Amino acid sequence: MNRFAIVALILPVLLAGCQEDASSARKYSTGGDPTDNPCARVVSIIGYADQLLEPKGEEERQDFEDAVLGRVAEVRGTTQEFGGRLPGALQDAVQAVETTTRGLSRSDVPHERQVALLKRYRAAADRIVAGCPR
Repeated sequence: MNRFAIVALILPVLLAGCQEDASSARKYSTGGDPTDNPCARVVSIIGYADQLLEPKGEEERQDFEDAVLGRVAEVRGTTQEFGGRLPGALQDAVQAVETTTRGLSRSDVPHERQVALLKRYRAAADRIVAGCPR
């Protein structure tokens, strides 16, 4: 059998496999689906970030280490992806989370500014958590 015949036999199988991969590309790398409940996604990532944050009222003690910056960046990305689909009454809180996390996810921001941003972030994140239907 010559090479062209082999390619002609194998090519349809390879293309079929690629089509299945293309359909699964609609899923997020985290396994989430774009049709997921936007409130559930945003509230979940806020809770995930909170695990590394000092308790409310103790923001001055927060160590803005790389792990914290990374979690805050995840909040920003998830909010950018799903925030526009949250209830309209929460859009100002979504905007505040996006704005504050822009600064909170950077290591070159002075600690005093990070603390101020964290306080603003917390207020906005709390509004989202309280305002999202469960």
